Amino acid sequence: MKKNPFFPISFILVLQMIAFVHFAQSQPVYEFKKKISLPTGDAKWDYLKMDEAKNRLFISHGDRVHVIDVKTNTQLTEFDSLKGVHGIALATDFKKGYITNGTDNSITIFDYNSLEVLKTIKTEGKKADAILYDAYSKQVYVFNNGSGNAIVINPKNDSVIAKIEMGGAPEFGASDNKGSVFNNNEDSNTIFEIDTKSNTIKNKYAILPNKVPTGLAYDAKNNRLFSVCRDPKTLVVLDANNGNMVQTLPIGAGVDAVAYDKKLKLVFTSNGEGTVSIFKQESADIYSLLQTLKTQPGLKTMALNPSTHEIYLSGADFKEDKKTPVSGSFGVYVYGIK
Repeated sequence: MKKNPFFPISFILVLQMIAFVHFAQSQPVYEFKKKISLPTGDAKWDYLKMDEAKNRLFISHGDRVHVIDVKTNTQLTEFDSLKGVHGIALATDFKKGYITNGTDNSITIFDYNSLEVLKTIKTEGKKADAILYDAYSKQVYVFNNGSGNAIVINPKNDSVIAKIEMGGAPEFGASDNKGSVFNNNEDSNTIFEIDTKSNTIKNKYAILPNKVPTGLAYDAKNNRLFSVCRDPKTLVVLDANNGNMVQTLPIGAGVDAVAYDKKLKLVFTSNGEGTVSIFKQESADIYSLLQTLKTQPGLKTMALNPSTHEIYLSGADFKEDKKTPVSGSFGVYVYGIK
């Protein structure tokens, strides 16, 4: 029998095509699942906080925080009469939660289990914005976007134990749970590293030419930071050991938040233009665009549920001016794997 000289090449091409199809099918594709309507309140919205242990989602919404059960899609309670809510932190070690009120720079403290308000404390600074609980140091960090500093709260007695000057406009924070808290500064285009033992600035990492960094997330296994910027529209991946930028990738406009799914090795950026950029982590320093998920304009804040791999984005419909929310249209949009 005469041998076909093209057989080996054809066979290899077929194998490559099969491998490509298998790879494509094995990659998660996200789609819209449902909207959880939260019609009370027509103010602006900001951070969301996922409570994986209790399957609860906290959603900031102007003068209130909605708390919903993500299994039943029902509202459990609503903290109202607040003053310009921005962030929510959960100090589960102390069975407390903390809410930043940007209008008067106060912190509303609630019981983690019962969701009853315990007290409200006034703090120094202007426009209390991002907030996080660092489980390693057992301290709460409040980042004052309007006064360029952070205050540190001891959750044992809710006393302010330190003030950290950074200048500019602090935004999202992230902890490595090893003694450092990182914070984006949208004015100085810098990531600050705070030593949680001394509550002093340990390092400052410039991320120029990337400007206006907002969201920040952390990959503990690879010690990588994910910072999202609005000018230009980029996701910046940094080595948290030294601040070196290892990769910069284009994303959509109006980004606010970023999340990292360590099990699926995915990075999500929520872009206010009406998209979510989803990247696959090929290795610690290599990332590729997996999907540009279409959402809707105004959905710029986001939280990830590590258990279900769903992402939650909050927002409302807009009137013809594309700026004024339609009354009663606010809610949480849920996106998950197809």
